Amino acid sequence: MTLFDGIYPFYPQQRKAAGFEISAVIVIVVFLTLAGSFLLIIPGIRGRARWYWTLRVLLSLFVGLVIVVVQFTGDWETGWVQANTSYKSFSTVQVNADIGLHIGLGGVNVTLRGNPVNQINETINYNEHFPWRFGADYDLSYSQGLQKGLPSPILYVAEKFRSQSPCAVHRQYRIAGHYASATLWVAFCTWIVSNILFSMPVLVYGGYMLLVTGAFMIFSLLSFSTVRNTPLCLIQIGTSTLHVAYGGSFWLMLAVGLLCFVFGSAVVAMHYLNLDLLKTFFDLREDNAEEYQDMPEVFINPHFVNKSLSPSQPSEINGV
Repeated sequence: MTLFDGIYPFYPQQRKAAGFEISAVIVIVVFLTLAGSFLLIIPGIRGRARWYWTLRVLLSLFVGLVIVVVQFTGDWETGWVQANTSYKSFSTVQVNADIGLHIGLGGVNVTLRGNPVNQINETINYNEHFPWRFGADYDLSYSQGLQKGLPSPILYVAEKFRSQSPCAVHRQYRIAGHYASATLWVAFCTWIVSNILFSMPVLVYGGYMLLVTGAFMIFSLLSFSTVRNTPLCLIQIGTSTLHVAYGGSFWLMLAVGLLCFVFGSAVVAMHYLNLDLLKTFFDLREDNAEEYQDMPEVFINPHFVNKSLSPSQPSEINGV
């Protein structure tokens, strides 16, 4: 057990955390860097416009962060159960453990954690990831788990999602996850377009694109929800049954999609009902008219030159 300095037997490396991976950490770091860079320059903006800019930029970065990071999370559906179960194949020894199932767009994580962690002279704390993204072979990952000698509860739960399993949910989850991921990337593109339109500025069209962003986010949820029409096989572990329900990523995506609908609708409504207020929020109001009151009319009205010149001076106009 101590030969690999704390790494469990048969494992060449540490297992990834359930519901999270390094790609999500990288995405979060990138967006936090952008937010930090903006906060460094925000003191240079004066007046109330500073708070308007802060709200708009941080809200926009939060929406973009959520759209990208949920692509890599594994808690679109989750379930936990505590049970007394066999630990190894061909053994009557049982352990008390928590078994967790975490389903994401790209695969499934199965977690086994002992109560307590140290039982039968072993440390029972496992997490295994079985991918089903296009280009990944779920059945191969399952076969490699058999060769590693994974605990029986993990293999039992993972077997339910095999392509040859009688449950017949592998294809549904794989296709639903693929289309949900593709729809989210479209939402990310429309989010970028909405920010470009807001900065041009074409405010009303930016609001329309924000509505489109929210629509694609909702479409991704509907795509993933289609797997609920195919009931998952009963996962019976000991005398307990493992049930799954929508997880944090699903509800977070729903909340952000509705937020895009609310903010996009507000921009469109303010464009038609109170354009001045909308320009104030986006720092586009022309409050510098007073600066031109003391300027000569020649600088304010370009037609003043033509009015002040007599008809006998066409050559001078052409010369200018």
